[in-house]
Amino acid sequence: MERMRVTRITANLRVADIDAAKDFYAGYLGLSDEEFNLGWVARYTNPSTGANVQLVTGDETATEDSVISVHADDVDAAYEEARKRGYDIVHPLTDEPWGVRRFFVRAPDGSVVNVVQHRD
Repeated sequence: MERMRVTRITANLRVADIDAAKDFYAGYLGLSDEEFNLGWVARYTNPSTGANVQLVTGDETATEDSVISVHADDVDAAYEEARKRGYDIVHPLTDEPWGVRRFFVRAPDGSVVNVVQHRD
């Protein structure tokens, strides 16, 4: 069985207010490039190192928040493997309006993981 190829993992930090948290993460930590900001989720990156973090106030379409986003090269195959392994899918495989295809799976330790692939 071929395994999912992970291309990147991003930490998802729960914050009450993205704008209020922005000064600390963008200003103090130097994650100054705002890659995107949808109001409920924003990614900040250090332009010279590529280090990044996503700030999340609450997921727009899922009933639970994820602790990390795992960027995969084939989200459909990852979804099928998670189902075959009997993992708890807490958000179904979905084409989201902001240009990603994703699902949420609960790891055996209880952490919720967002497995995502950007659509071309």
